[in-house]
Amino acid sequence: MRSSNPVFTRRGFSRDGGYAGFNAGPQPQTGTPYAGSPTNPYAQPGNPYAQPQVGPQGGVVPPGAPARPGVMTIDSVVSRTALTLGTVIATAAVAWITDLPVGIAVAAALVALVLALVQSFKRTPSPALILGYAAFEGLFLGAVSNAINAAAPGAAMQAVLGTMAVFVGVLVMYKQRIIRVTARFTQFVLAAAVGFILLSMVNLVVALIGDGNGLGLRDGALGVVFGIAGIVLGACFLALDFKQVEDGIAYGAPEKESWLAAFGLTLTLVWIYMEFLRLVAILQGD
Repeated sequence: MRSSNPVFTRRGFSRDGGYAGFNAGPQPQTGTPYAGSPTNPYAQPGNPYAQPQVGPQGGVVPPGAPARPGVMTIDSVVSRTALTLGTVIATAAVAWITDLPVGIAVAAALVALVLALVQSFKRTPSPALILGYAAFEGLFLGAVSNAINAAAPGAAMQAVLGTMAVFVGVLVMYKQRIIRVTARFTQFVLAAAVGFILLSMVNLVVALIGDGNGLGLRDGALGVVFGIAGIVLGACFLALDFKQVEDGIAYGAPEKESWLAAFGLTLTLVWIYMEFLRLVAILQGD
């Protein structure tokens, strides 16, 4: 299944064929925890990373054994995600402290969008593009957070705490298998994301040609419902991100794929933070 929106498309859930296709046929592997799984993007025909690890004596390395050098590990994902999010936080702090004008922040957001799109269309990760996106996105978030926080004191901190709570909650539920990422779950989330984005675009167009209120999705009771829906959607994308990381580690994806995992997690956390920020601003405005 292919998403028409490259920003919210996750590697492994959008491309048809290879190890990045959900709809490709399963490839059972010996000694892997997801043998024959039809929902594992790395366990697809023609995927060199889905082959069982072979030890120095020629035997298959069992699951849980030390990873080969140069492959994705949880440590590599954590370190690159920390670097990417750290860049976002650092530039956001600069924008906040310097009271960056919103006009410049919007320009930074456009640059970040372009960099994100370029990386989304690339078949291989580019650390420069990912960190560049993080830097410009941080400038935008810092300036917007500062402006909203001035009108609704405490909104930024509440949004940060809310984002952290969603991250921890989804991670716990995913690890406990309360949330199970299947092909049907993924299709539903991608379809919901496309619908959410299209509705937001319609709201923006109506706001530009109308009285500025659009369809009423950004204030009042309808705005609260729309904001909650955005947070829930972001939480679902977090589950997809965790699945991507889990599958990449299980099937020995190259270490460079850790940058894509960090990129996906950063995109999702930024989405959740922005929805929380708008939701808190609406609630305090009421």
